[in-house]
Amino acid sequence: MWLCGVVECFFRPVDKRDDMADKDDLREQFTEAFEEADYPISSPMDLVPALPSGPSTKFESGDFSMTAMELNTKLGGDFPYDSVDEFVDSVMEQLDDQDLL
Repeated sequence: MWLCGVVECFFRPVDKRDDMADKDDLREQFTEAFEEADYPISSPMDLVPALPSGPSTKFESGDFSMTAMELNTKLGGDFPYDSVDEFVDSVMEQLDDQDLL
């Protein structure tokens, strides 16, 4: 990133941590969004009624921004899941494995 003053410009390396997703924040967002689903769940469609804005429910933190519909396309979905914690753990692991966090 270039920082320019009146007379000079200085180069400052960009700290990637500035824009990284806060994993704890995302975990909390996922848990809040999916906790009202009727567990055990056997498909992504079982989650839709629990989402505040349906498939367009958005999860955001740092540079990470994804709707529930987009999230579904990124996940392998090892259904069934017996609890919200089991589901969210899987979501976080899969996103991390794909370097999306």
